[in-house]
Amino acid sequence: MTVWDRPEPPTRPLPLDRERIVAAAIALADEGGLEAVSLRKVAARLDAGPMRLYRYISTKEDLFDLMVDEVQAEILPEDQPGDWREALRALAHSTRQTALRHEWLADLLGGRPAMGPNGLAVTEATLAALDGLTDVDTVMRAVETVSAYFIGAIRREIANLRAERATGLSKHDWQRAHGPHVMSMLATGRFPALAKAVYDGTDVDAETSFATGLDWVLDAVATKLTQPSA
Repeated sequence: MTVWDRPEPPTRPLPLDRERIVAAAIALADEGGLEAVSLRKVAARLDAGPMRLYRYISTKEDLFDLMVDEVQAEILPEDQPGDWREALRALAHSTRQTALRHEWLADLLGGRPAMGPNGLAVTEATLAALDGLTDVDTVMRAVETVSAYFIGAIRREIANLRAERATGLSKHDWQRAHGPHVMSMLATGRFPALAKAVYDGTDVDAETSFATGLDWVLDAVATKLTQPSA
């Protein structure tokens, strides 16, 4: 029996339900990451005995599933865009914004499909945007391709944010600190392509990089959706 199929026990003697448990777990994760979440810590946040939580949620993995599904509600579009590109673009940007609010989400994105009600609703809205454009296998590969891009980009951005906090150095501070070493290596002439990127490339912010890469991926997907089915 999955966590989604398991009935909730009575709330007596202390009012308690999965909604309160998940809200407390999300608050802990927002404050300190997934490592700050345990059934014991959630119980303490709710001023309840740890054993009571096991009547609602049997494992930490179940708790993580519930947490992910709860924040999936923030990703679900309010209105379904009429254009498939806009639908996938909105999904990507909404997922990024949600992950920036809940950085721990980046650690749980990808892998096996989300099976909670909000996760299934997000998947349904995504597939519905491409329904009828081509065969279902091409649609699935298109969604997988776009998802692989934005999940990877989000994880990289979150990793950089965590590195900034851990080191106390911003991106530009870090670049300045490592500048002398990089310049000395480039001066050897062994890395001409890298030297060109360093000296001639344009530095852009994370949002611009994300949006540009997403547009390129959508352009590539478009060529497959417009090809006649074999």
